[in-house]
Amino acid sequence: MHWLWVFIVGLVVGLIAKAIMPGKDPGGFIITAILGIVGSILSTFIGEKLGLWGETGLVHFLGSIAGAIVLLLIYHFFKRNTAS
Repeated sequence: MHWLWVFIVGLVVGLIAKAIMPGKDPGGFIITAILGIVGSILSTFIGEKLGLWGETGLVHFLGSIAGAIVLLLIYHFFKRNTAS
């Protein structure tokens, strides 16, 4: 049940990050979910290790969105370079 929750929250985080980012995004549903999940995991690990936030809360959720946005920026950068 935990992994289902991780996937759902990651998808929501990925959709929010995709809505915030301007421009056309070449990724679909799967890429959105993966970026959301990985961004959430990375920001959780970094934020908790640096003592910026605890395991739950609004700041943690916002950090997950920021992590997904950073990964989306990196994805756009590499996807744009390979398409040219």
